[in-house]
Amino acid sequence: MFQQVQTAPPDAILGLNEAFRNDPNPEKINLSVGVYKDEQGVTPVLKCVKEAEKRLLEGETTKSYLPIDGRPGYNKAVRELMFGADHEVIAANRAVTVQSPGGTGALRVAGDFLADNFPGRTLWLSQPTWPNHPNIFSAAGIPLNTYPYFDKQTNGLAFEPMMETLGKAAKGDILLLHGCCHNPTGIDPTPDQWKAIGDLVQEKELLPLLDFAYQGFGDGLVEDAVGLRELARPGQEMLICSSFSKNFGLYNERVGALTAVATGESEAKAVLSQLKKVIRSNYSNPPTHGAATVETVLGDAALKTMWEGELAHMRDRINGIRKLFVDKISACGIDQDFSFIQKQKGMFSFSGLNQMQVDQLRNEMSIYIVGSGRINVAGISEANVDRLCEGIKRVIG
Repeated sequence: MFQQVQTAPPDAILGLNEAFRNDPNPEKINLSVGVYKDEQGVTPVLKCVKEAEKRLLEGETTKSYLPIDGRPGYNKAVRELMFGADHEVIAANRAVTVQSPGGTGALRVAGDFLADNFPGRTLWLSQPTWPNHPNIFSAAGIPLNTYPYFDKQTNGLAFEPMMETLGKAAKGDILLLHGCCHNPTGIDPTPDQWKAIGDLVQEKELLPLLDFAYQGFGDGLVEDAVGLRELARPGQEMLICSSFSKNFGLYNERVGALTAVATGESEAKAVLSQLKKVIRSNYSNPPTHGAATVETVLGDAALKTMWEGELAHMRDRINGIRKLFVDKISACGIDQDFSFIQKQKGMFSFSGLNQMQVDQLRNEMSIYIVGSGRINVAGISEANVDRLCEGIKRVIG
């Protein structure tokens, strides 16, 4: 039977990473895969994580299964970090959380839940969006549509076309939004624009689904949650897929969560029962180590303070690299304006480079960028920024 199986094409981003690893050029630059890197090009283990893991190792007494929905203390910490401990959503007990294997796992659980309970509802994705979004929700059997997001003329948010298109959505449709640090553009709505989106969601009776993978990587933990908290109005339902891959550096631990906000406590319990049903038929229950690490850090005042400092350092490095890149590329005599990159948030930016230019950078200079022109800003350093600017100058003429 397996002789009939066709070879699947490699993942567009992970395939690039493999090509980078096989490239013998000592001056190669990887700006493709979305992981944070320090100035030495290393994805570090945070000190607060090391300390938490030490405590867990010393105190661990069992390797027994977790509940289907994961660690209760972790789930509580997830909600409080997103909303704040005194938010109405938490006080009213109308939010429930399930631990998931990464943000991707949370998205798939959300997709299966939506397909089971609201069949035929259309899910709206930004154009562009993370390339894995359509894969995940198509696999779950959910109809997809798109709304404009990126304005190529201004390198900003196409807000009016976005709102005009979403005004045509049907009652009960699902609206996927990036909570902050939009992947791949790095462009986020302003607080006023978030308010307008919240008004539209209520007027059209849409269900917001937030992909919230970068809290703390834009402007700060509270600042990056402005959109989420704007949408979490009294009585408003929503789904939130969150991750600690980036802000804790726990990429290979796959630490995520899906939070459902219902109109009230009884409705939230019913949703939780359906989420647990989905999980049981998928991976049954989640792993403990990464979630226990996060729970330990967020539950200890000293460790949490240490984490916030390390997170601020990562955020400041990314914002500093944005400025350095803009300054360097301006100084090397390129006519094209790249100042928009300094205004964007998080690890990603749309560089404006096209597929031909991206291919030329890879083939001639071993500079690896996704075909859309998206770059991982965290892959830029003081050591490689001059070579990167030289390459861009060469390919744009």
